[in-house]
Amino acid sequence: MCPREGCFPGLYCTNVLSHPWLSDGCTLVLSSIWGSMQVLLAVNVVSGKVSRISPENSNSSWSVLAVHDNIVLAVSSSPANPPKLKYGCPSRIDTDNDEKTRWRWLDMPIPFMDYSEKVKASLSSIEFNILKIPVKDQEFLLTEGAKQPFEVIFVSSRFSSESESNENAFWEDACNPLIVVLHGGPHSTSLTSFSRTQAFLSSMGYNLLYVNYRGSLGFGEEALQSLPGNVGRQDVADVLNAVDLVIHKGLALPTNIVVLGGSHGGFLSTHLIGQAPDRFVAAAVRNPVCNLSLMVGTTDIPDWCYVEAYGKNGKNVYTEAPSIEDITMFYQCSPIRHISKVKVPVLLLLGVQDLRVPVSNGLQYARALREKGVEVKVIVFPNDVHSIDRPQSDFESFLNIGLWFKRFLK
Repeated sequence: MCPREGCFPGLYCTNVLSHPWLSDGCTLVLSSIWGSMQVLLAVNVVSGKVSRISPENSNSSWSVLAVHDNIVLAVSSSPANPPKLKYGCPSRIDTDNDEKTRWRWLDMPIPFMDYSEKVKASLSSIEFNILKIPVKDQEFLLTEGAKQPFEVIFVSSRFSSESESNENAFWEDACNPLIVVLHGGPHSTSLTSFSRTQAFLSSMGYNLLYVNYRGSLGFGEEALQSLPGNVGRQDVADVLNAVDLVIHKGLALPTNIVVLGGSHGGFLSTHLIGQAPDRFVAAAVRNPVCNLSLMVGTTDIPDWCYVEAYGKNGKNVYTEAPSIEDITMFYQCSPIRHISKVKVPVLLLLGVQDLRVPVSNGLQYARALREKGVEVKVIVFPNDVHSIDRPQSDFESFLNIGLWFKRFLK
């Protein structure tokens, strides 16, 4: 693991199989985030050697399902391709007396996972690309890893046929409206995996820009640790930098861009419409963090508020009884500090049962917007928690998001 671009970023896996071992008994197979993709890795726990076993020429995301002897069952998907089962096994080759392992992957056809012709036609128009965004700002004391480019995933329903490998080959004659999509966490990642909600928004004619700002998983520990203590500044700068790049490439019109995010993505979205009020024409946020000084006394993770505001020192100054100085610091980091500059319409989707970011955060922000005459709509889900992922709620949530943006995008 090293902070330089292209190096192994470290292990970022959420779970390990109950039986992950290959036949040698010392090599385990796991899924791990590497940049904007999830890849399959073979980790030898004796030698410490880490090998990528999913295809290196693939921009899809992979997830391991089962391991038996030297056979791996996995699933692969991308924004343009629904999940497919994959069967993998190693074959050994000898190159200059250095034994390497090459993996062969085969598709496993499953009739009941077939899709209708209408769905196939819709997905066939989708293309995606991973773009690297150089870090511009030197406002902060950056480590080597935090200076490396971060990534965005650009999903388009139109793509030039001239060159699939050329990042500038996107359709430039007419730009679809662009939704900037921001993940939560903040230490999470938007992956190049299939998403029903992404496919739905694409089918409505939107292009999508998923920004893996510094602090996202899969880009090394130094980049990840650069965000705590700099929230509302570094992440805001990264998003605006990414938006500038796609505009410069002719992939978006500056007057036809909206922003969407949940949790910390909502925190970042509401920061953006306050700090850069002329860059977006509308916003939609799901259970957003709008006011850390309110959240710290009601959330189930008050320590998170301290770490995000103070950085590494947050663990040392954490207390259940925040001081006036703490409350002031939380307010200074919060989107509500910039609410006087917000002028674009905002849709808030709130889960009443949310313990992570209690519903009071979003309601306070909505009331403040209404008071200053900004158009705001609040949709409340009485039985949902932080993720708003109950099937009916998930469907209604993104249906309303799509229709909300349709009102304001050209």
